[in-house]
Amino acid sequence: MRSHLLNDATAESYRRSVTEGVERVASRLAATRGPFTGVTPAELAPVIDAVDLDRPLGDSSAALDELESVYLRDAVYFHHPRYLGHLNCPVVIPAVLGEAVLSAVNSSLDTWDQSAGGTLIERKLIDWTNGRIGFGPSSDGVFTSGGSQSNLQSLLLAREEAKTDDLSKLRIFSSECSHFSVQKSAQLLGLGRDAVVSIPVDRNKRMQSVVLAAQLEACRAEGLVPMAIVATAGTTDFGSIDPLPEIAALAEEYGAWMHVDAAYGCGLLASPTRRHLLDGIERADSVTVDFHKSFFQPVSSSAILVRDGATLRHATYHADYLNPARTVAERIPNQVDKSLQTTRRFDALKLWMTLRVMGADGVGQLFDEVCDLAAEGFALLAGDPRYDVVVEPQLSTLVYRYIPADAASPEEIDRANLHARKALFASGEAVVAGTKVDGRQYLKFTLLNPETTAADIAAVLDLIAGHAEQYLGETLVHA
Repeated sequence: MRSHLLNDATAESYRRSVTEGVERVASRLAATRGPFTGVTPAELAPVIDAVDLDRPLGDSSAALDELESVYLRDAVYFHHPRYLGHLNCPVVIPAVLGEAVLSAVNSSLDTWDQSAGGTLIERKLIDWTNGRIGFGPSSDGVFTSGGSQSNLQSLLLAREEAKTDDLSKLRIFSSECSHFSVQKSAQLLGLGRDAVVSIPVDRNKRMQSVVLAAQLEACRAEGLVPMAIVATAGTTDFGSIDPLPEIAALAEEYGAWMHVDAAYGCGLLASPTRRHLLDGIERADSVTVDFHKSFFQPVSSSAILVRDGATLRHATYHADYLNPARTVAERIPNQVDKSLQTTRRFDALKLWMTLRVMGADGVGQLFDEVCDLAAEGFALLAGDPRYDVVVEPQLSTLVYRYIPADAASPEEIDRANLHARKALFASGEAVVAGTKVDGRQYLKFTLLNPETTAADIAAVLDLIAGHAEQYLGETLVHA
């Protein structure tokens, strides 16, 4: 079994196995004609259940043959131009190359003695991102597993900076369109979900700063503590960006920690044309970025950035067997001193390779393309009498609803839209997402693929209308 360990003696076997795997994936990508096969859980589960994990196949080629039927054939392929579902991006080749390198070397980014060069590369990328945000020389940060973890750590820092032992008095303010991880973090931090005050949004789905000001004043009047304000730069449903300068001014006035969840909108940091949409982000205390959304990186690649690096001490614990306290005085850079995680992948390498090959402008231009495409898609929806579109996009998300020409109840329209989404997914021709707006069922395009065209959007809208009309017609016949 030692022949399967990666080392100097097995380097050639490693080369052959990985090359074969890459060739299989490349062939599958080249042959993919839709984002999905339409396989159901009931169809695929028996195939995987039939695999006996206690009877190994013995070689990589046989395992790759099997992988075709249990995974590769029926995977949902985000690179396809008609994948328009969730916040999943196609990935750039330099990042995939970085993924291959980091997996093989297998550095753990917790201590210097496990990840010498990796530690410095990650720190360089944190400094680079902070520079793009507009933070000063005292800023810092660390890579994380994703936006939810970044948001959790940011609110942990906010809780500790609030400097009160009575957690029941702490309040977090976020818009009604903010990510669910805000409520989840409050629960995990011992505050309870009731600690989150939901602020209504305007017609463009942006936090209403006037209401925020009133809620902050009410919080102060009741003797409560405004722990944090979470502004969103790219909401999951609408891609809307809260009024960052106004929120920053209120955070300063009321002594609240300002966190910007830019998990989606962080691509604007590299945009040659749209960076101004993030004006005010430099006044935040902390920022979440998800490079695996709008920087076209493989999952996972996220980070928490802080304006004052000293606040990261709230996540610091020293263990004699890992990062003893003396290493701080010795100026040994241990990333675990800043992180909620201990063992941690060298995910920063993917972004490093991307910037060294493509440059920031190259990434930003790709994100600009999908934002431009969303504007075209909005024009199509706004001019199509079959659809009601909710809001003009700031980024690359479109939320809309099929409306039949003949009279139908709101409940019937809800069911028709839900059916259309499910039927489209089952067909494998395209993938779209769904959400609710004011209690009604809507559909959603999340556009993150520069290869998607306005013609693709128009074709998918025709498919949705066809499925919805068929459903309503059958419902009428049954009635």
